[in-house]
Amino acid sequence: MVEDRIGDGRRIAQLLASEVRGRERGPLGRLAVVDVRDVEGSAYGEFAFGVDAHLDSGSRRVADVYVHDDRTRVEFREAPDAAADAGRKAGLRTRPKAVQPPRTVVFVADGVGAKRALQAFRAVVEALSTGGPADGDRGPDG
Repeated sequence: MVEDRIGDGRRIAQLLASEVRGRERGPLGRLAVVDVRDVEGSAYGEFAFGVDAHLDSGSRRVADVYVHDDRTRVEFREAPDAAADAGRKAGLRTRPKAVQPPRTVVFVADGVGAKRALQAFRAVVEALSTGGPADGDRGPDG
């Protein structure tokens, strides 16, 4: 059986959204895809959707997803250190984003990476749920 590698940014983002929406239990069950936009992608990336976490303290935007021509970029707004560690362990390219407050960027280069990116989402939700490091905590104005 031959499997094609999915390398279209828009399709990768769609797969990632489906993976997030398809979880109903555990830490990933607390996530919701929000603010969805119909984008084609570009060299610099177009905002496609946000991901909110529904926590005991309320709902928080934990990540923004951008579509590039050939990949998807996830910018984690919350718990960036947890996202970076989990992304690297999942075999995804990660880098810090030099903004205030800090963010972590995780690059999803193919369809398989969409499933791997869930490890970073899980780590972020767990860090926020357990009162882990407040490396991305910006307070109520978030």
